[in-house]
Amino acid sequence: MYFCRPEHAADIPAIRGVLDAAFPTRAESRLVDALRAAGRLAISIVASDGKAVVGHVAFSPVEVGGTGGIGLAPMAVVPAHQGKGVGSLLVREGLASCVQQDCGFVVVLGEPEYYGRFGFERASARGLDNEYGADEAFMVLELKAGALPESGGLVRYAPEFALVS
Repeated sequence: MYFCRPEHAADIPAIRGVLDAAFPTRAESRLVDALRAAGRLAISIVASDGKAVVGHVAFSPVEVGGTGGIGLAPMAVVPAHQGKGVGSLLVREGLASCVQQDCGFVVVLGEPEYYGRFGFERASARGLDNEYGADEAFMVLELKAGALPESGGLVRYAPEFALVS
């Protein structure tokens, strides 16, 4: 049984461990640390199995044409707990937190088949572009009707993303 909750300061080493176990480099753990230090870690949720932190999802501000939204990145689950619904639980809890914080839209750069389950659609279909040259994998979920600029535009992530990529 897994449960989610907002991160606590004591979770920071465990979050780094999750990210470092799930990704091939330390870029994602450095990113989350940099976002936290800059005060741009808008939502940070951990998943636990009751004994240890086994997953993490982060959300940080994004901007398109003067309109603010939020970006989901990164999301990670330690390999031993992957394929057990932990990632889906994190995404659902994170999106619920976005709604509670009155976020208009969420973007993600990820697997279309995976994120499509949560209602994400190809961002280019809504006129949105990104700084990474991704098309099919760059997706958006509008949480409030009319939150996205009708003219579309380039979605800009927090500057910390450029520092660790």
